Amino acid sequence: MLSPSRRIATVLSCIVLLVTCYISLYSRNLFPITFTEKHHASREATPELRTDLDDKLNYSARPGVQTRTSWNASIMWELMFDNNLFDRHHKKANTAVALTVFAVGRYLEAYLKTFLTSAEEHFMLGLPVTYFVFTDLPEKVPNIKLAPHRNIQLVKVEKHSRWQDISMMRMKTISEVIDTVLQHNFTYVFCFDVDQIFKARFGSEALGESVALLHAHYYKLPKYRFTYDRNPKSKACMTEGDYYYHAAIFGGTCEKVKALADYCYVNIMEDKLNDVEALWHDESHLNKYFWLNKPTKLLSPEYCWDNFISDTTDILIKRLVWAPKDYEKLRTR
Repeated sequence: MLSPSRRIATVLSCIVLLVTCYISLYSRNLFPITFTEKHHASREATPELRTDLDDKLNYSARPGVQTRTSWNASIMWELMFDNNLFDRHHKKANTAVALTVFAVGRYLEAYLKTFLTSAEEHFMLGLPVTYFVFTDLPEKVPNIKLAPHRNIQLVKVEKHSRWQDISMMRMKTISEVIDTVLQHNFTYVFCFDVDQIFKARFGSEALGESVALLHAHYYKLPKYRFTYDRNPKSKACMTEGDYYYHAAIFGGTCEKVKALADYCYVNIMEDKLNDVEALWHDESHLNKYFWLNKPTKLLSPEYCWDNFISDTTDILIKRLVWAPKDYEKLRTR
């Protein structure tokens, strides 16, 4: 139990952070970000062209799964789309994609090289891509051979003592980098967990205004089994929802991803002020955000699969898989 003086100090600290967070929604460049150039980005900003290709999707190609939501958003499965059609469209539109990934502490050594090398084989091939690697150890980021028009930018971040805090505070960092860099140079941004491996095409068909991922462990379960935060004291509390979304991947336009990140960060800080921590940390807040602000495109579990799941009936292709994890090794100092 904290002493009264320590508790007062903690509350005051949370108030300061919360006020700062609200200010950041209306002020640019409030939090300086340290960039380290790994591979210089060589692309200037270009005009955007975001014609919706949903009318070109074959929704009946996968009769065994849901391919459209109740609000008419597409759920992307193999066989529904023409790869070449989407790629031609986005090349014509001069689409550029930013990928953000956090590699902090032991996660850098354990996962980053495999994540980046597999992304070079499968992620948005043929489009300009810049990997924004957020790390506390930029000098240890491995050198990766990149294709033309693909770059790496390193962003120095603070390492928090708990992995939960690293996970939750990434929303603040994503918002900052969108404000300072991404909105001026990129059409879309995707945010990934580092402990994943690309195995097959993860292409331009996944791009959209606001993109969410169906969690592989929950997409076939009834809603009452979704692990939403049920604590009424938390800002992430949900009594109902549409789907259970996985925070390992989310994306969209810079404007939409920043709105999501700001929402999650503000509510995480309000929870901290009230001595509350959401059940699944930033993922709980992300699910609340997408309940209130419906995504315009959903990615099926083919885009992020767990090989420990035995029922692969619906999975025609595994585009990204969870990397094996040794939590005891990764989360001890």
